[in-house]
Parts: sequence; C-alpha cells; structure tokens
Amino acid sequence: MHIISVMNYKGGVGKTTITANLGAELARRGKKVLLIDIDPQTNLTFSFVPPEKWARKYAESKTLKSWFQSFDEDKQLIRLKDVIITPEKVEKKLKNLGAQGRLDLICSHLNLINIDLDLAVRLGGSSLQEKKINYLHIHGRLQKGLKEIENEYDIVLIDCPNNFNIVTRTAIIACTHLLIPAKPDYLSTIGIDYLIKNYNELIRDYNDYVRFGNISNYRPVSPSISGAIFNMIQLYNGKPIGTLLNYIEKTRKLGINVFKSYLRENKNIFSDAPYYGVPVILKNDNSKIYGSISEEIENFVNEFEDRLGV
Repeated sequence: MHIISVMNYKGGVGKTTITANLGAELARRGKKVLLIDIDPQTNLTFSFVPPEKWARKYAESKTLKSWFQSFDEDKQLIRLKDVIITPEKVEKKLKNLGAQGRLDLICSHLNLINIDLDLAVRLGGSSLQEKKINYLHIHGRLQKGLKEIENEYDIVLIDCPNNFNIVTRTAIIACTHLLIPAKPDYLSTIGIDYLIKNYNELIRDYNDYVRFGNISNYRPVSPSISGAIFNMIQLYNGKPIGTLLNYIEKTRKLGINVFKSYLRENKNIFSDAPYYGVPVILKNDNSKIYGSISEEIENFVNEFEDRLGV
C-alpha cells in the first residue's frame, strides 16, 4: 500500500484540489483509494461531504478527531476503519463511469487542532526512556492505524495542513512518499525548502529514537519525496509564462524532482467543484476548457503512477 502525504508550508497552493482529483482519477482507473483529511480547515472533507451532512452524521464520532481521541493510555478504543466513510456522490459517479475502483474518506474536524495540543502534553515523561517511548507512541499512531487496513487499499492520500504540528508529523511518519503541491511564486518555493529541512529532521529524530530507544514494535522509516507538482499555472500560447519557469527551476535546484505535468489556473472550475461534491476529473463536460484541464490531470496521474510503480 502506497501512502502519500500531500503537503506544503505555504497555504493556497492547491493541495486539496490535487489530492481530490488525484484520488478520484486513480479510483476511476480501478484503484482502491483512501483519502485522509488531517487539516482542521476540513477543505478536503467538505469537497465530498456537505457541511450540514458532516455536522449531522459524522462530526460526533466518525472523524480523524474521534479516532485520535479514542486512545486511552495508548489503548486504541476505535479502529481507524471505523471512521472511514464512502462519499455517496463520488461512489455513484464512479459506478456510472463503469470504474472498478473506489474512493473512501476519513473526515477531518474543525477542532482537530485541540488534538494536537493534547498530543503535545503526552510527549512528556519522568525519564528519558519514558520520553522516548511516548515520542514513538505518539508519532507512530497513524502508521499503526494504517497498518490495520493495508490490504484494503492500494493508495492512501493524506491532505496535510500547512504547518508541522504533531498530527502532521504522524502523517509524515506513516507515509511512504511525500508529494509537494506548489505555485510558481516566491513564497511557495521558500516553503518547499523549509518543508524539506523539517521533513529530514523529523525522519532523522524518529529513526534515532527507534535505534537507540531499545523499544520493540517500531522500525526506522524512510519515506521518499516523489516530487513537486506545480499548480495554478498561467499559460501563454499554451505554455507557462516565462516568469513562472524561473521558480520551477529554483525548485529543481533544491534537488527535488519536479513533475513535467502541471495544472493550469482556473478559479471558477476548481472552486465550484466542492459545491457539487465531485472532483473536476469526474465531471461530464464536453467544453474545451474542461477537456484541457482533464487532460492535464490525466497527464499528472500518468506520471505519478510511473514514479510510484502502481
């Protein structure tokens, strides 16, 4: 099972749009896909589930917040699979398209930030050994939860917030790959540099605790960076405008693979998709602009599949 954390320190770079469309297209191609929303803004959740339905059916007991809250002295009272839902509109759309795959979702919660504060408190300990144990227990929770369902999905996509809090760190420890959405601008490319530095530091610290903590049931992790996908590209004569190419090249100089594919900027089409509960790639629209955007998404997914070998 491939587990991909989708993250950038800079907000507004289209990570939720990319996560939703990547997951939907993979499901259309026959993959069993699980989306996990760990961002308290819940944008991915509300891209598939109307807020009023979320509040009525899922907010109380079927979110990632519910699952994290179920830990009592590290005894897991709710299984991760118990908070998984299947968005109805996407399920119907995939069936109408004759797709053999499926797309499921673990919803976020607006109060997920409070879970992070609770986890921070639990990181302490009366001795160095106890602190090491708590560090591994906390940071490895999502990894262990996903281990329980590893035979049920081909790909897990985790939509991360634009910070490096403890819940985000659990996603990094759990993942096999890191995907970095970006806009070709100054702040987005700076965010990538900081993200990679903190990512490498977290992996190093976690593995040090595993190696020298003398604690069973934990293994070193080695997630790889699958690359940066540039989003919201402005085109001229069918190609990205010249000023954008400079930022893309700067990202390459950081030693990060940059996807050859890109997604153009179109605020109307992408911003309207959550209202209908179906990602752009699954909409039936014969217009030229939809066709071009769908082709860009498909090209990205082709490249993504090649890199992961799925």
